[in-house]
Amino acid sequence: MSQLVYKLLLGFEWDLFQETGVFLGSSLDYVDGFIHLSTADQVVETARLHYKNKGEIALVEFDGADFGDRLIYETSRGGQKFPHQFGPLQRAQVRRYWTLNDLGDGAYSFPSEFN
Repeated sequence: MSQLVYKLLLGFEWDLFQETGVFLGSSLDYVDGFIHLSTADQVVETARLHYKNKGEIALVEFDGADFGDRLIYETSRGGQKFPHQFGPLQRAQVRRYWTLNDLGDGAYSFPSEFN
């Protein structure tokens, strides 16, 4: 069963992911010991809170079912359960991706299905 999850990546992170085919995590992911992901309902707020004034970013979609037991939902912001991936992301697992333009003040040009 499909469970779509999303990762926001800074421009250089997305470029490196495409070049190497693997994403080991951002600096925050390294500190926390897992890769932070969001559901469709969470990703706009995640961008607003954590990517304000970061310039163009990539929104990358995965099917969480591909991660098996390495994907764990844990309680975080506001009591919400967020998906956390305990292991690298593989480029072959990417379902879709979008480039999001920075509209200022933490707002990004999300595709219509996220608004």
